[in-house]
Amino acid sequence: MAHTFRWMSTSAQFPEESSDDGEFERQEDAFRQWVRRDGSTPFAPEADRYHLYISLACPWAHRTLIVRQLKGLKHHLGVTVVDPVRDERGWAFRAGDGYSPDPINGFKFLSEAYQASDPSFRGRWTVPVLWDKQTKQIVNNSEDDICRMFNDEFTRPCDVTPELFPAVRSKEQATLSAEIYERVNNGVYRAGFATTQIAYEGAVTALFNALDSLETRLSKSRYLLGDQPVETDWRLFCTLVRFDAVYHGHFKCNLRRIVDYPNLQGYLQDLYQVPGIAETVNFTHIKRHYYVTHTEINPTQIVPLGPILDFTTPHDRGE
Repeated sequence: MAHTFRWMSTSAQFPEESSDDGEFERQEDAFRQWVRRDGSTPFAPEADRYHLYISLACPWAHRTLIVRQLKGLKHHLGVTVVDPVRDERGWAFRAGDGYSPDPINGFKFLSEAYQASDPSFRGRWTVPVLWDKQTKQIVNNSEDDICRMFNDEFTRPCDVTPELFPAVRSKEQATLSAEIYERVNNGVYRAGFATTQIAYEGAVTALFNALDSLETRLSKSRYLLGDQPVETDWRLFCTLVRFDAVYHGHFKCNLRRIVDYPNLQGYLQDLYQVPGIAETVNFTHIKRHYYVTHTEINPTQIVPLGPILDFTTPHDRGE
């Protein structure tokens, strides 16, 4: 039965991104320049020219780290991880367990990179950021663009790495990626950052309808588009791996857990066990970020001890 308290609302975590109806409306990425091999832009894919600023807590930034790993770019493009706890000053560069000061520019806060690139920028300072060390500016802050560039522009044709955007299924992949973004990746945020009951219920309903559909899809194939994971799988992974630890409780996406979906859970374990992926997942950063940073949702800033998760157990996805 639907709840009746639809008039109730609360303060938004990001007021500038909350509609009058209490729905979360994510800001658009502002920096969308491209690195190109063909010389059509000022940014060539030169080794050690670019640097990636990320948070291990953020699913959007996490995906760029995964693609960098899969495409063999670890030795060509450096990474700096910010403190997972963010305050009104934004993401900070500090020394800590799994994060560090900025070795490239000496920035204390990520906002300095935005101000150096565009002094008129007035939006939220988000990760990931692809920084050009040569021209000293942000090239791009869209995870979709950065992943595409890592796959298409930074990787040479002779490199033996997985193709994350197979041309033969480009239309199907683009459609599925858009659906997963809207209903799952951003869907958990639309639920968690909703400030009215009706906005929350709409987001959660759409989210679990999508998860139910993906559970059925994955009963028929090992990965979303066949027998090899593509970028769409990794965008889904970044939400699934955080779901039971954070989104189920913190964002009230609690109709079911991922562990309650046999195919989604096995699929999650399958992807987690791909060589090099587990090292990109840091649950300490993930939980500290969400539970400490989102004070409108969790004013006590208490970080839960659970749940106990183990993605290393055997799965039968290969069958």
